[in-house]
Amino acid sequence: MEIQHFSHDHPLVFIQDHSVASKATLCRGCEKPVEGWSYGCNQCEFYLHKGCAELELAPQIQHPFHPKHPLTLLPESPYIRGGGWCDFCGKQLGGFFYNCNDCDFDLHINCALLQSSIAANFPNSLHPHPLFFIQNHNNEVDSDCSGCQKPISGPFYHCSDCTYPIFLNLHKECAELPFEINHPCDRKHPLTLLPQPPTHPQKCSCYLCRIQWKGFVYSCSLCNFDLLLDDFLFSPPTITVASHEHPWVLVSRKISFVCDFCGTDGDHSPYHCDTCVLFVHKNCISLPRHFRITRHHHTISLWYSFQQNQIEDCMCQICYKEVDISYGHYRCPASRCRYIAHVRCATDRAIWDGTIMLEGYDERSEEVAHEPWNLITDVVEQIRIGELMVASEIKHSYHDHNLRLTFSGKTKDDDSQCDGCTRPISTPFYSCEQCKFFLHKDCAELPKQMPHSFHRHLLTLTNSHDEYDHSWCRACGRLYQGFSYGCYEGGCRFRIDIQCMLFSDTLKHPSHEHSLFLVHNNQETSCSACFEKLFPWNVTYRCMKRCDFSLDVGCATLPLAACYKYDRHPLTLTCSDDFEPSQLYCDLCEKEREPNRWFYYCADCDNSLHLNCALGDLPYMKLGNKLKGFHKHPLTIVKNIWNCPPCKVCDEVCNGQAVECKESECNFTAHWYCCRKYIK
Repeated sequence: MEIQHFSHDHPLVFIQDHSVASKATLCRGCEKPVEGWSYGCNQCEFYLHKGCAELELAPQIQHPFHPKHPLTLLPESPYIRGGGWCDFCGKQLGGFFYNCNDCDFDLHINCALLQSSIAANFPNSLHPHPLFFIQNHNNEVDSDCSGCQKPISGPFYHCSDCTYPIFLNLHKECAELPFEINHPCDRKHPLTLLPQPPTHPQKCSCYLCRIQWKGFVYSCSLCNFDLLLDDFLFSPPTITVASHEHPWVLVSRKISFVCDFCGTDGDHSPYHCDTCVLFVHKNCISLPRHFRITRHHHTISLWYSFQQNQIEDCMCQICYKEVDISYGHYRCPASRCRYIAHVRCATDRAIWDGTIMLEGYDERSEEVAHEPWNLITDVVEQIRIGELMVASEIKHSYHDHNLRLTFSGKTKDDDSQCDGCTRPISTPFYSCEQCKFFLHKDCAELPKQMPHSFHRHLLTLTNSHDEYDHSWCRACGRLYQGFSYGCYEGGCRFRIDIQCMLFSDTLKHPSHEHSLFLVHNNQETSCSACFEKLFPWNVTYRCMKRCDFSLDVGCATLPLAACYKYDRHPLTLTCSDDFEPSQLYCDLCEKEREPNRWFYYCADCDNSLHLNCALGDLPYMKLGNKLKGFHKHPLTIVKNIWNCPPCKVCDEVCNGQAVECKESECNFTAHWYCCRKYIK
C-alpha cells in the first residue's frame, strides 16, 4: 500500500512494524520516534507515523490567533538551521506546522487545531490586549500562568499578541479574580488586584523581592501590604495531607519565620503544626516525599528537622553549599549512600521533571527489562581475553553488516573517525571495512537510555538528525553528526552529542585550581575562557569557592591535546598566556592571537595555534559527509593538508578543515565561517 504525501516527493510505502531498535528514526511529522505502523521512503530515510501521514490537514487556514494573513502548511522549517518557536505554546518547531511567511508567525499542527473563543470584558488595567479562552489544550502548553506563576492546567486564557519569548497565559480562575477584595491581614482597606508587584526600593528584602515575584498581587499602597495570589486563592484555614499525621493550620497574621521544611525565610502567613511545633510555607506542605532526579541514581527522600540526622558530609550535591540539617532536606535512604541536597535545589524545575514516587515505593520491586540494554542486537562471535569473554563480531542496530573488533593498529585511512562520536579512531574499535563504518568499542556499547545531569528527563540514544542530516548540541552549541542522546518528552527536543554526554556534574580542569560544579541557573555571568555571556538556560561549570570562575560547556569540553601537521608532538590546551606581545601569533594561520585567550601550544617546538586552527571549525562532523541547509547544494566537509586552495570568500588559504561544493555552477572551497556568512 502506497500514499503520495505533500511532505515528500516520492510515494510512501506502508510499513507494518517499524521498530526503533532495528532502525532508529524520527517521524518527520511530529519528530517523535517511529514505532509500529508507519509510512516511509527507505531511499530517503523519510518516515511518518501512520496517524501523522493520514491527518487531514488543510494546505492553508485562517486562524484567530493571526487574523491578518492566512497560515500555510509547511513540512519543515523555513528558518536557517531549522530553528523557530511556536507562537502559542513556545516550544521549538519540529515536524509539520502552519506558517505566515510575512510575519514569521508559526503554530504547531496540534496548537492550530485547538478550539478557542474571544473573551469578553477582560479589564484593560490587567492586560491591554484581547484574550482567547481555551477550554482544553490537550497538554500542548506547559508554561506558567502569568498570574499565579503555577503551571497551566485546565481551561485558560491566552493572549495572541504577546508572542515568543514573552507569553501571557492565565488560568481561568486567575483571569476571573475580583478586582478588589477584603482580607483579614489588612482589615483597614480593600486590596486591589495589580498585574505586577508595585515598585519597591532597590535593596528591599521583602518576600516578593527575595523570590523575584513577577505575577499578579493584591496590594494596599497605604499599608504597604502585598498579597500573592497563592495566599488568596489557595490558602484554606486547615490543610490535611496523607504525608503528615497532623493537620496544618494557617497562621492568620503576617509573621517572619524560617520554614522547617525548606530552611528558607518567610514573612507571610505560614502553616503551623502545633503537635510537631513546625512552621512551613504553604507550598512546602505538598513537597514530594520520594522522587528521582538525573543527578543521582537512587530515589531521594525528604527528611524533616525532627528526624534523626546522622550524616557526615552536609554539602549539597547540586549547589555545593552547606546544608543545615536542622531543617528539611533531601537525602538518599540507601545505607551506604551519602547523597544530600537542599529542598529548593532538588525540586528546581531544571533538575526535577515533576514525577513523584508513591508512598511505599520500593526500588527493588522494579522489574528488570529482558531486552538488551544497549544496541548490540547479536553477538556473532566471542574470544577469551584472560578471564573475560569479549564480543569479537557483533550486529549493531545502526549498521546493516556485521562489525569486527580490532585491538591494535590503525585503519587504512589515518583520518578515519568513529561514526558514533566522530573522534579519530583509536583502539579498540569495531569496523565494517566494506562500508568504512567505524565504532569505538565504548560507542558500540552505549546504553539505549541514560539520565544526565544536563537535563531533567531520561535521554534516549539515537543516530537520526533533522532533515539537514546534522544537529546542534544543546549543551556546547556545536554542530555535530553521529550518535546523540535526545529527549522525547512532549515538546522538549533537548539533544546533546556524545562528547558532552560523557561529562558528569563535577569537573577538574587544568584552567582552574579548584573543582568546578555543574550549575543550571546562571545570573548574568560570563565564561572565563571565551568571555561569552552566559544565559539562564545555559548549563555551566562554576567554582563554588568565590573565585568568580565559570566555564561554558563548549570550553569545558575542549580536548586537552590536539595534533598539528608540522609538529611531531601533541599540542597542549594552554589556559594562561605569559608570552610577549610580539609572540602572540598563530603558527598555522599566521594571524595574531588575543591575549588571555586559550590556545594550543607545544613547548618543545614553540608552536602556538588558535583553538579553531588546531581543531577545525567543525570538530564533531565527519570528514567526507554532506552538510545541508546552508547552501543551495549539499556541502562536503574536507580537510586540506597540502596544496590548499584559496577560500572563495576571503581569498585566504583554506588550510585544514573547510567545506566545498563541486557542482559545476559553483565549484568552490571555503572556510566554514566564511561560508555561513556570505554564501547562499
